[in-house]
Amino acid sequence: MSDTSVSKTNRVLQILLLALKGESISACNLADRFHVSTRSLSRDISDVQNFISENQEILGYAQLEYSYQSNRYVMDAEHLFTNRELLAITKVLLASRAFQKDEMLEIIEKLKKNTTPADKAKLEKLVKKEMLHYNAINIDCENLLENIWTITDAIESKKCITISYYKMNREYVKRKIMPVSIMFSEYYFYLIAYRCEKEFSNPIYYRIDRINQIECNYDKFKLSSAQNVDEGLLRNKSQFMWPGPSRRILFEFTGPSVQAILDRIPTARIVEKKKGKYLMEAEVYGNGIKMFLLSQGAWVKVLEPDEFAQEMKAEIEKMKNLYS
Repeated sequence: MSDTSVSKTNRVLQILLLALKGESISACNLADRFHVSTRSLSRDISDVQNFISENQEILGYAQLEYSYQSNRYVMDAEHLFTNRELLAITKVLLASRAFQKDEMLEIIEKLKKNTTPADKAKLEKLVKKEMLHYNAINIDCENLLENIWTITDAIESKKCITISYYKMNREYVKRKIMPVSIMFSEYYFYLIAYRCEKEFSNPIYYRIDRINQIECNYDKFKLSSAQNVDEGLLRNKSQFMWPGPSRRILFEFTGPSVQAILDRIPTARIVEKKKGKYLMEAEVYGNGIKMFLLSQGAWVKVLEPDEFAQEMKAEIEKMKNLYS
């Protein structure tokens, strides 16, 4: 191979690497750098464009396009996040507070590698202050991500696991369970599982960050049709990660933002609207709905079912007695 061809090969490889990193490419600057004419450099760029086009299966949809605005070639690739997408994802991650600071930094650094250098610099400025004041939730496990992955593997293989777990009252217990699903809600990852003992027939929610140890068992389990969890349906009906009955509720809402109720309870719908009062119904699962409706104060009045209305009334009486 001649020196000229080697030089050309090196040029094409360097241009390709710059393009894959998301850097903008100036033909004039590179021609000066490689000590070749702009015509030769343009042919190199054409070779890179052809290579990208012929290797879509490896690179995904990508094109090295010329921008007349900047007079540079820029990679248009679907596998790169835009600064808008990456900023939104990062903001959601930071607001979740679900990961420890070192884990969060590592995740964000990996995300930044999937964007252009210019967008990466902009993102660093935008999230620097938030990372400085970032406060993660307190956890009892050594590694939350490792817990999630171990449990996911057990769910897929349908193997029982034994967990050592801190309950809400800080009692430390050991449970042999059948893991069914993992969900995230308001700062926490939850494991939905059934106890292996026959007397426990209802699903139980475990906060994964409170699971101190996980022992994988060899025995497999088989769920009944009633025990299978539809995550999408469950997420709509159970927004509060609290066990309890599944029921249809009917309530009045007189607050300033009915949209906030519709967003918080995906199954809710407006049955009737009259003089600033909304009659609403929803299919819900668990007792967390009671805590949420109580948080709305006098804006909410539960109408049906009657036993739920009585639960709300009893709770309000308890609250009232605290101030008597």
